[in-house]
Amino acid sequence: MNGTAIDRCKVPSAFWATVKHIGISPVALLRQARLPATLHVDPRHHVTTAQYFALWRALEELKPDPGLGVRLVEHTETSVYPPASLAAFYARDYRDGLHRMARFKELCSPEQLHLEIDGADCMLWSVWPCADGPEPAISTDVTFASIVELGRRGTRQHIVPRRIELTRPRQIGELQRYFQCPIRFKAPANRLVLDTADLDRPFPGHNSDLLDMLTPALAAALGELKARSSVTEQVKIVLKRGLASGRPDLSDVASDLGMSERTLQRRITEEGVSFRELLVEARQEVGRRLLADPTIDIDEVACLLGYQDPSSFYRAFRDWEGITPNRWRELNGDKLH
Repeated sequence: MNGTAIDRCKVPSAFWATVKHIGISPVALLRQARLPATLHVDPRHHVTTAQYFALWRALEELKPDPGLGVRLVEHTETSVYPPASLAAFYARDYRDGLHRMARFKELCSPEQLHLEIDGADCMLWSVWPCADGPEPAISTDVTFASIVELGRRGTRQHIVPRRIELTRPRQIGELQRYFQCPIRFKAPANRLVLDTADLDRPFPGHNSDLLDMLTPALAAALGELKARSSVTEQVKIVLKRGLASGRPDLSDVASDLGMSERTLQRRITEEGVSFRELLVEARQEVGRRLLADPTIDIDEVACLLGYQDPSSFYRAFRDWEGITPNRWRELNGDKLH
């Protein structure tokens, strides 16, 4: 598994809208996938790679249509794509768009899009570092169709791949209609091969102003994602976000990270720490940041850290720092501003 891969997939709202468009209830799809029936109503909810694959397999079972993946992409409006994907459509050219797509794909999922150029061949394939089994066929179709659709919508020309290689048994119909290129079945791996000459085709809709707004935010989010490569860092980020609502417990954090309580406990232990230690560290780090702002009352800091009363915070802080919060603020406030 890649050291920076975090097993969290964000299911975009566009997915649920498209599912409804083809006549499938999101609740029915989730039931078929054996996932929580309310998952689709919370856009902040993440799923694991296994759960994400289960969604695609459930879609294949409810709608056994070999061409469904490419039609899903064709019928999805560009405007509903999440920002991480939308930026690619306003790139300078197809090459730039592909690099943007590959770079920011990790913000939506642990999928890693690889690109390799060999003469006239530009080969693309996906790697799922956290997957325990093969990627569902419909998911592969959606990825490959999304790449081609980026080229067609971006260049406003009918981009045709040089060939496609698929591990599945032979199937005809919609794939041939959409891609219009040779398709090799029972291949060793799933690969989309574009013509390298197409990469320099410009995007008439290139919008540098929009990219200037989107790119820094996406890069910052990706940087934060990579910083969360260890489980302990992931746990602390979740804890920091939930401190104000009380003292988060292990089951809350496990649910937010898309894993079982037992798995999370095991992975924390493997990194040589305890959940209680991580909670203390999260409170310390957030507490110092809040205390550095003189406009925030110390009693309010206690509340934001999840303490039921200020005296509990004062006692805890003295244990951490050996001095009171007021004294710490006097000594450190100027250094942090």
